[in-house]
Amino acid sequence: MKGWDVAGIVTINITGEDSMMFQVPATSIAGLQASSGNIPWLQVNVSGDENTEIAELESVLKPIIEGKNSQNSEGNLTSQELSEFFPYTLNITHPIAKLVPNETIDAIVTGALRSDYQKTRIEQMAQRLGVKSFCPLWHHDAQNHMRDLVNHGFELIFSSVSCEGLDQNWVGKTLDSKSLKELELLAQQHRFSVDGEGGEFETTVLNSPWMNKKINIKGERVWSGLRGHLLIQEVSFAE
Repeated sequence: MKGWDVAGIVTINITGEDSMMFQVPATSIAGLQASSGNIPWLQVNVSGDENTEIAELESVLKPIIEGKNSQNSEGNLTSQELSEFFPYTLNITHPIAKLVPNETIDAIVTGALRSDYQKTRIEQMAQRLGVKSFCPLWHHDAQNHMRDLVNHGFELIFSSVSCEGLDQNWVGKTLDSKSLKELELLAQQHRFSVDGEGGEFETTVLNSPWMNKKINIKGERVWSGLRGHLLIQEVSFAE
């Protein structure tokens, strides 16, 4: 909407148990989102260690932004790479293009809403990399943000929940006008953030205005009694 050319989508894959910075469940779905929008994609494996995760990310982004070619950096993901990135059955025919080194990249865009911890660390990394940092959703009103997602045609599901008030029935639930009203009421009753910015839940986008094909997911709900997530088993594009 701002007229920017999108060089690629970068996804952080946490190899450890958790991260203070990045989402953990269902992140590889971003590769299919990128494919649906005809945008190159890069997945970066990061340990999740608070002291090293930004440095790990920076070391991968640096040659990309500097335009330095590396081996096997061209073209689309191979079948072997797909099997490494997607730990479930993947039924797609549309290729996923790799994000290749590009010295014309001049900015990083992130989606943080209120976390100074996240925003500051990304901004410091961007400064070291010599690019700008944009956070276009920064301090958007939480309720309006969620309503905008529904009103503008984003289709998403709750891929994990981890707060009082959200039970196992929310795992895998679709966000729509009805469920958003329920979420707003629960957020008020149990005093959690309605946009999940405090880590109360994570979501996965299956369709959006910039995507050409909707993503279909089959999975199993995993519930511990206090929190839960959707264990993805099969993914495909809608015909």
